[in-house]
Amino acid sequence: MKTLFLAWQDSAATRRWFPIGRLDADVAKSNYRFGYTRGAELAHRDAGLEPLDAFPDFTEKYRSSELFPLFKNRVVTPDRTDFADYLRQLDLDPNADPLEILAVTGGTRQTDSLEVFPKIHRSPKGGFQCKFLLHGWRHVNPAAQERLAMLQPGNPLVVAIELNNPVSGLALQLETPDYHVIGWTPRYLVNDLVKVIAESPSRVSARLLQTNPAPAPAKQRYLICLQGHWPDQYEPMSGEEFQPFASPSRVAPYLRKKAQVRRGKKVRKKTKR
Repeated sequence: MKTLFLAWQDSAATRRWFPIGRLDADVAKSNYRFGYTRGAELAHRDAGLEPLDAFPDFTEKYRSSELFPLFKNRVVTPDRTDFADYLRQLDLDPNADPLEILAVTGGTRQTDSLEVFPKIHRSPKGGFQCKFLLHGWRHVNPAAQERLAMLQPGNPLVVAIELNNPVSGLALQLETPDYHVIGWTPRYLVNDLVKVIAESPSRVSARLLQTNPAPAPAKQRYLICLQGHWPDQYEPMSGEEFQPFASPSRVAPYLRKKAQVRRGKKVRKKTKR
């Protein structure tokens, strides 16, 4: 079973990101499940999030034998002539499925404020590993960009906590061993890894996995591998915002009423047809 989370940004006001949904998939068995998380309730309360058109009820558990269109439409289709090159840029197997692609790319689109990210698992020995595209490298200073261009696959990088990031406040920046800040990790890693690094910086390490020169898009230029070990008994991505949305009997009354109204509208539309 593979798991992806869906995040939403309050782009109109605070710019804050919320994990609002969870997709679980057994691709081999064509079994896909989606449900909102408690992060959606927090986003509704703090930033006015309404249920997405693709999933119109906060309290519903959605099932399908195919990948839901909201996720499928964020993946490059295999019939493109450059699809094989695209997978190589992501360091993925030629038979990679859409969830494996989304786990690396994030599935961002200019037409909405959604992003996809993978659940980071804890191995039986407490380890973890993930890969991602380097964020923000075009915004670092010219000297750092020159240093970045000199890096070779396998070169080590330092993961450091940034307390005053102008965009997000708290962030994780990637540095060369000679202290050039070359970019940042994805947002979804920050909260868990800050706790680990603050306790023991040596628990986390990173390296440049590969460079994808033009004509690869700039956002896919640098692929990073990050690995480390969680503290004993620590389970990543287990906070309140990642927990399943409350059952209908426990959900806040105002949300339950909205869900009923939306379901009623849907029924009336079907009746008119």
